[in-house]
Amino acid sequence: MQDSYDVIVVGAGVIGGAIAYTLSKRGAKVLVLEKDHLASKASSAAAGMLAAQAELDGEGPLFPLAKKSRSMFPKLALEIKEVSGIDMELVNKGMLKVALNEQQKNDFQRIVTMQQDSGEQAEWLSGEEVKEKEPTLSEDVLGGMYLEKDGQLEARQLTLGFLKSATALGALIKENVEVKSFTYKNGKVTGVATNEGTFVSDKVIVACGAWSSQLLSNTGLSLDTYPVKGECFSVITHRPLLSSTVFSEGCYLVPKKGGRLVVGATIKPNTFNQQVTLGGISTLMDKAKILMPQIVEAEWERAWSSIRPQTVDGLPYLGHHPEYAGLLIATGHYRNGILLSPITGEVIADLVEGITPSVDITPFRVERLVKQLHESGAGTCN
Repeated sequence: MQDSYDVIVVGAGVIGGAIAYTLSKRGAKVLVLEKDHLASKASSAAAGMLAAQAELDGEGPLFPLAKKSRSMFPKLALEIKEVSGIDMELVNKGMLKVALNEQQKNDFQRIVTMQQDSGEQAEWLSGEEVKEKEPTLSEDVLGGMYLEKDGQLEARQLTLGFLKSATALGALIKENVEVKSFTYKNGKVTGVATNEGTFVSDKVIVACGAWSSQLLSNTGLSLDTYPVKGECFSVITHRPLLSSTVFSEGCYLVPKKGGRLVVGATIKPNTFNQQVTLGGISTLMDKAKILMPQIVEAEWERAWSSIRPQTVDGLPYLGHHPEYAGLLIATGHYRNGILLSPITGEVIADLVEGITPSVDITPFRVERLVKQLHESGAGTCN
């Protein structure tokens, strides 16, 4: 007789890990299936920024979701450390989003005012004040948004912390098991078919990042997502060059322990090619040198790339499949997968249990795609 599970999670990245951990904490019998290795894709490649205010200007439905998720990290860091022994290396030293031209300066000052008016902590620093705070930054910096609540962590540690904590709470994780399709009966999901046989559950969650749309195409659902390649590199310095994370248009600098500095990230849409290119890295180097000239003296460490899932409207998909009961989707987080992982875990666990989530997920429901397809006259799932 086949083993059955309360929930099967497809994907062992940060989103799948967050969902597995949350459900396991609530007492569910969880199986996680990963076609490669744990945290082998974008979740390990991410710089780990928690840039709720730096990435999002406060308008649109993603901002409150991001703020809620960011607020969950201090408690989560303690929980994960206690359950798994893994330190996600959460750093709350704020973030600087700096302006390098007058247009950016005007835009960022407007965003600061808007965020202050809505009750958020945000401060505009002049170029001199930025230099006082971070002396190694370039004289080209005209000023910046200082966002005290935005932080950063080690993305791989977070992902492994979720997954190891889930196993400590009873979850089973299987690597090198690829889900080929889903099994159904009377319009309800009954499990998944894999290269190692069939696994049974009446709740299946697709959380495999940029590869989610390929798997879901087997259900007749064509998500409007696309892959975006991002390249990064890291260097080592003999003394810390930054205390805060520095974010600018097209480049960010994230200081890690041990004098390590992560620089990212390029943006190349519509490709699954994960090769690191000379063109991509050299472009990043040029931008990093403009931000912080002293980086040229740093010791080279390594370069890497990842594939991130983006949606046409820029919002992730969180919710039920429109055709098959018991099949849920959590994908399309793009550059905010690390930031949004705690709240995504809570939202999906609530939906699995039939609970109304504490945050409004109407803008993120999969049904918005179906509505768009109906309006355009295109077909939906058959």
